[in-house]
Amino acid sequence: MDEPLYLRPTVDPPIGALLADRQFLCSLVDALGSPLNVLLPETVAENAARFRAVYRRHHLTGRVHFAHKANRSSALVRRLAAEDPAAVGIDVASLEELRHALASGFTGDRIMATGPKDTAFLWLAARVGATVNLDSRGELERLSRLVRRHGLGRVAVLVRLSGFESDAAHGGAGARLLSRRSRFGTPVRDAHALMADLERDADAVEFVGAAYHLDTTAVEEKARALEQCVLFLDECRTRGLTPRAVDIGGGFGVGYVAEAAEWERWTTALSEAVLGVRPPLTWRGHGYGLRNEGGTVRGAAALYPAHRPTAGPGYLDELLSRPAPALGRPPATLLLEHLHDLHIEPGRALVDQCGLSLARVLDVRPADPDSGHHLVHLAMNAGDMSLEEHGVLVDPVLLPRGEAAAGDGEPVGVYLTGNLCLEGDLLTRRLVFLPRLPRAGDLLAFVNTAGYAMDFRAHHAQRHPLARTVAVERRGGSWHWCPDEDYWPAGPDEEGTAPPAPPGVRPAPDTGPLPAPSGT
Repeated sequence: MDEPLYLRPTVDPPIGALLADRQFLCSLVDALGSPLNVLLPETVAENAARFRAVYRRHHLTGRVHFAHKANRSSALVRRLAAEDPAAVGIDVASLEELRHALASGFTGDRIMATGPKDTAFLWLAARVGATVNLDSRGELERLSRLVRRHGLGRVAVLVRLSGFESDAAHGGAGARLLSRRSRFGTPVRDAHALMADLERDADAVEFVGAAYHLDTTAVEEKARALEQCVLFLDECRTRGLTPRAVDIGGGFGVGYVAEAAEWERWTTALSEAVLGVRPPLTWRGHGYGLRNEGGTVRGAAALYPAHRPTAGPGYLDELLSRPAPALGRPPATLLLEHLHDLHIEPGRALVDQCGLSLARVLDVRPADPDSGHHLVHLAMNAGDMSLEEHGVLVDPVLLPRGEAAAGDGEPVGVYLTGNLCLEGDLLTRRLVFLPRLPRAGDLLAFVNTAGYAMDFRAHHAQRHPLARTVAVERRGGSWHWCPDEDYWPAGPDEEGTAPPAPPGVRPAPDTGPLPAPSGT
């Protein structure tokens, strides 16, 4: 048998405690079906607090805006709406996300409207007093026309910039360094025309700052962009404009795999398998972007860096502390010197460790007679749990039924397949090693799926139902749950006792399956 190559997940204590209660999770799936998404709303508030701690460390003001596109949950949005209005906001990228944020308790002044915007999205954002993050000069023109036509008040706007460049020699002679191209934002080279537009439309919009969102994990590139935003705002001030904020978007990352050694070992083994010097690690030799050309590995692995020693709030701290290339001072210092607020828009990082996706094992059978590998068919498809579609490779956690322990038996390599009648419906294209061979009825728990993986690609293919989503919290020594849409933040009452559960919230039973709430 192949030597196991694990990519075991990072599991923080709250999710660890949830995984330890196998009976509760099995009861949820029995009542509500497979697949099932489970969220921990308190964790998103704790993550926001960790980001805010970085702000305090650097003496900065501004808001942490949740990038709503990462998860459509009501529970997560409502829990964040209950946080300090001056500290936590929400980034919405569609009309429906804007409506959902408003219905979940966010006021317009805490909302950042981003992404491509049609007329209805712009109108409602302007009407409720949201800040509009403008992607182009044309979007500024359309917004200004709407404000004048409908007699709305001035709308706070940021302008998203792109195409940042600088000299390799930190402002001196040398090669020009250009950030990777983006289809979002106005190129810096067009900044003068943009400033003229902002002056022209000052009756309709209030220019409050600059923004960027770079699709990169490179701290140096982001520091260069932040610095150039500050320089752009300096020039705006010389023209009589009064900006006061820089929005650096998201991209702070998550560490999915717990051990660096496991990630390095697996990625090395992938290259060896592509070269043919070790048995294949993947279904039908899939290379994740790597290929063998004459005995040399070519291409680039299309994989998310699943082990990240610095991510989330730690990444923000590193970015703010690293000297920017041209001015030679850390971004935090530049923001303080210019009295600028800092806005961020974490999505994946803000819902880190906030949820998991459960799937029931339907069937297990040998993949072929000689390999010793097995096919494990799940009551779930690749649209229900799309970690791999985002390049994230991490092992699921096996939750055996009954008295069986996950450690019983020998490690085994399996391919996880979905419930669609498609050859390509694989939950992961790689060989996944589990501590023992699953049995029909066991559960697999995919940890840390709240960021883009549990509902970003969900669909009704072959009339399979979409995964239901529940919110859970620990109260009085037991887990309580409710449908995601029924969750509302609650705290201790005046006498210090736990408040009554909202409609639909049930404690985990001691025995037996969990009854489904009425209407689900």
